[in-house]
Amino acid sequence: MTRPLFLGELPAEPHIGDTVELRGSEGRHAAVVRRIGVGEQVMIGAGDGRVVHGTVTEAEKSGLVVCIDEIVEATPEARPITVVQALAKGDRAELAVETMTEVGVTRIRPWQASRCIVKWQGDRGAKALNRWRSTAREATKQSRRVRVPEITEPVTTNQLCQEVADATEPVTVLVLHESAEPGFGGVDLPSRGEIILVVGPEGGITDEELDRFVEVGAHPVCISDGVLRTSTAGAAATAILRCP
Repeated sequence: MTRPLFLGELPAEPHIGDTVELRGSEGRHAAVVRRIGVGEQVMIGAGDGRVVHGTVTEAEKSGLVVCIDEIVEATPEARPITVVQALAKGDRAELAVETMTEVGVTRIRPWQASRCIVKWQGDRGAKALNRWRSTAREATKQSRRVRVPEITEPVTTNQLCQEVADATEPVTVLVLHESAEPGFGGVDLPSRGEIILVVGPEGGITDEELDRFVEVGAHPVCISDGVLRTSTAGAAATAILRCP
């Protein structure tokens, strides 16, 4: 069985044989809720690509002490994937974040698209953003990912297009749209550089938004012979890109 993963602080340069403590709410959850005990094998990740494997040497209500027996550090991603995810109502937004995290998305940008029913304003927006970030952390642990996806502040269409136009590094923008030719075959995908996937709301991307994206070099693409929900489209597209 795969060792459970917990997220906590790691030393800048961990060494095999060193001990690392898992404290705070995460440590209490591991010791009290998960009932992790002395002698069990666990992983502790910093959420930035660094993970240590080890054996629990102390287990108290306040958390765990783990002796490191293996150190894993992920290499930088050659082709990071950012998903610009339109805001969705109900629990569909959290489902989108959860599944995209599981398949390995690098970054998620909440998008206030024209046809979004949900509006992130004031305290409501701050709470929703925190839910997305919490969902990403939990999905990272469940899927044993070494990185927690960055969840940025919400972005508008104009902001996103301006950023793409001003980008100094190569970036490929793919807009998921049912009217496009099926598959990614018509797009020259790079072996390196950021890929941005734009996922519209339940009501779809407007013609004006699509035209605006195309103006800055985006490619409309279709990944299915059906119309996917906004809660599943980003994960499906990311999975295809991760495992071509």
